[in-house]
Amino acid sequence: MKRTRHSKEFKIQVIKEAMETGKTSVVARRYELNANMVTRWVREYKDGKYGDVDVTTVPDLDSKQLSNENDHLKKILGEKDLEIAILRDLVKKQNPPLAEKIEVADKWIQKGYAIKLVLKLVNVPRSTYYYQKNYRVEEKQVSEGRPAPGYSINEDGKKVSDEQIKEFLLELISGECNGYGYRKLTIMLRRQYSLKINKKKVYRLCKELDILKPQRRKKVSHPRKLARNRVITESNQLWEADIKYGYVHDEDRFLFVFSIIDVYDRSIIDYHIGLRCTADDAVQTLNRALLKRQLFETQEKPVIRTDNGPQFISNTFEDHCENLDVEHERIPPKTPNMNAHIESFHRVMEDDCMSRFEFETYGEAYEAITTFMDFYNNRRIHSSIHDLSPKEFYELQQSKKADIKEIRV
Repeated sequence: MKRTRHSKEFKIQVIKEAMETGKTSVVARRYELNANMVTRWVREYKDGKYGDVDVTTVPDLDSKQLSNENDHLKKILGEKDLEIAILRDLVKKQNPPLAEKIEVADKWIQKGYAIKLVLKLVNVPRSTYYYQKNYRVEEKQVSEGRPAPGYSINEDGKKVSDEQIKEFLLELISGECNGYGYRKLTIMLRRQYSLKINKKKVYRLCKELDILKPQRRKKVSHPRKLARNRVITESNQLWEADIKYGYVHDEDRFLFVFSIIDVYDRSIIDYHIGLRCTADDAVQTLNRALLKRQLFETQEKPVIRTDNGPQFISNTFEDHCENLDVEHERIPPKTPNMNAHIESFHRVMEDDCMSRFEFETYGEAYEAITTFMDFYNNRRIHSSIHDLSPKEFYELQQSKKADIKEIRV
């Protein structure tokens, strides 16, 4: 998390106000800074990092200078937010082609961002961008292919009509080759009738004769159970789970955060942070969540709702839910509103943690996310649960001292 962008004069001003007021968090909130960062600045000042500067004799920065400093910081944060948003668009494919990069660039340029900045983030030279925009490249005319000739050639060079080949096919499937598909029928035509023919033509002729063998369908071990409307009246009835990714800037790689939230009390029961997130990681996180709520060996367990990510449709996760007697339901594609509570939490985590800092190492990202999770569960007030933290509300709700209206999901 790079914090060297602040000028020394600005830091001294913040340190002065923090020491004079003794309210580090209030000063940090005034300047839109992280309270831990302000505390670190004060500690470094006391350790002599800023030399012989005496903050008590430093004049206050004028409002114009503070305004310029804040505007500069907001500009930097805006550029970082843009960079993260563009990375989201490009991360869907490894090494995206030039056309996709230009499409992403156009999207953000039309929203009012500077062309130079956007093209720098998508790694497209300006000359290339303007060439693609101003010079129309003729599209290749796709050939529809030559018309079917209506015959094939045998090894003697004689033409054999398609109608004759169809009769050969019918003779083959009426005998010992009745169980063959089009590929093996192709081999038989070559061996028995000395035809020079490929499997694509045999496929077409078999399709015209309606003699293609039906394709085997993959047996689904765990049919998808769609999420249904529910009425939630207490904790541990419905849990929602999802995966969010973050970006480690200096290491140029992504990290994954898998979280499980209780829909009723809004607690993040357990979570996983790692450079990967497999079905095994999801299984272990679910186990820890059940143990924390003392539900691992109980008969009634919460329903767990997820999207259709590869971790959740895997046999590993589905088998484990079945063994635990946990009902696992999946939302239909393109319906994040049915997983609204975990999506809302991820938005809070993005705004208050991930997009707020620029992580230099995975260790820094891990520490920041862990600190945020502790703050969210234990101290962050939530308007939908009587302005309490999730932990406070859960404890009161367990002792029947707090309640909210039923939740329909």
